[in-house]
Amino acid sequence: MKSFKFKVHENNYHVTLLSHEGNNIDLEVNGTKYEVQLKQDIKTSKTPTLVRSASKRPVEPLKVNPSSKKTKILAPIPGSIMVVDVKVGDTVKVGDRLVQLEAMKMENNITSEKAGKVTAVLVSAGQKVLQNEVMIELE
Repeated sequence: MKSFKFKVHENNYHVTLLSHEGNNIDLEVNGTKYEVQLKQDIKTSKTPTLVRSASKRPVEPLKVNPSSKKTKILAPIPGSIMVVDVKVGDTVKVGDRLVQLEAMKMENNITSEKAGKVTAVLVSAGQKVLQNEVMIELE
């Protein structure tokens, strides 16, 4: 089964476990065979149980106030801007793609939640953004 080497008080010991059944162990120490009986049962370890804390309530998406005059499009997660599809003065409809954001090796399309006119584009392709950073303003 398994072999071990020990050094006790400058003496070398080569121990080989031959068999192990319940409390009985057959082993060999420096070529001499021994039968050993354990006094206590060997406790077998069980697979640990993963205990998780209660999940936190997920963050709700930003709600657009239809009566407000300006709408700010924020970065939902940190990442890099791949493509900016609009420029100042463009008119957008609900669902139009404004920006393509790469985050965690995935491409995310950021779309318009409100129809309007683009008043400011605060990002450019290749730029890195942080979560909740304003990317585009609509009116």
